[in-house]
Amino acid sequence: MNKPATIGVIGAGAWGTALAQMLSQDGRDVLLWAYEAEVVEAINGGHRNPLYLPSASLAPTIRATGDLAAFAPLDTVLVVTPAQVLGKVLAGLARPPRDLVLCSKGIEVGSGRLMNEVAREASPGSEIAVLSGPTFAHEVASGLPTAVTLACGGGEPQWERLAPAIARPAFRPYYSDDVVGAEIGGAVKNVLAIACGVVEGLALGQNARAALIARGYAEMLRFGEALGAQGETLAGLCGLGDLVLTCSSTSSRNFSLGKALGQGADPATLMADRRTVAEGAHTAPALAALANRHGVAMPIVAAVNAILAGESAGKVVTELLARPLKAERDSPGREVGA
Repeated sequence: MNKPATIGVIGAGAWGTALAQMLSQDGRDVLLWAYEAEVVEAINGGHRNPLYLPSASLAPTIRATGDLAAFAPLDTVLVVTPAQVLGKVLAGLARPPRDLVLCSKGIEVGSGRLMNEVAREASPGSEIAVLSGPTFAHEVASGLPTAVTLACGGGEPQWERLAPAIARPAFRPYYSDDVVGAEIGGAVKNVLAIACGVVEGLALGQNARAALIARGYAEMLRFGEALGAQGETLAGLCGLGDLVLTCSSTSSRNFSLGKALGQGADPATLMADRRTVAEGAHTAPALAALANRHGVAMPIVAAVNAILAGESAGKVVTELLARPLKAERDSPGREVGA
């Protein structure tokens, strides 16, 4: 029986390393690109990534490299870099892979582009898919049960290629063709997780957090539908499912960032000290600007953006609670808002 084809993972942070570990479970070789030379050395020399995922003992079939040219022979590549450098990293590939699976969650600052738009320009010729859902890296690396959305821009033919390559006994992808919806769910939930962390940091209680999740989900739906996403996608794993997970645990970097902000920490100091990226902090201003461009009211996102810009968390929350009363469900002829 032939050994499965090598699969590539670009980005050796916690999530990229966890995906490489999960993909190695069927015995296949996994090529993992890392930016830091010390990470490459640690993975190849000791089968560990102490910088980003110290809890995991990595499979010997995972080989790390700092050379993007090594990915030229591979047909399937997962990209797990921070969203803001995705285009730059993809531009370094010697050959566009047939299937490019985006696992980064965010919106490009400045341009307001989603990651699939960035990838299509940087890697022309690749068919784009998006893998997104409720996933904590340490649980995936440990082999705990996980379900995700795999949105395939190439439709069912691409799904039939990718699903067998990615699915494992404890890692179950579900098919979608809604690339935009899968991306929006992942990007928006990171910002909403910061908001839930602020609620925790201000000790506003569980009622407030539940309300924020529900009203934040309404913002996600409005924004997604304005950009052409399907409501069913955002109600699934990559939208509501990911939102609930990320807004409920300090294992979420975004939630932890928000909690510190709610406790009065300085945003600039927090971001300067973080080696691992709280992607929502970069996404918030891009999301707020894009929502304004499309005429979509996202007051919770705007509140997070204001706190990240240095406004008092307590003051911003007070202003959010003082918004005019309105119907919970928007209807024709009624101004939308949260």
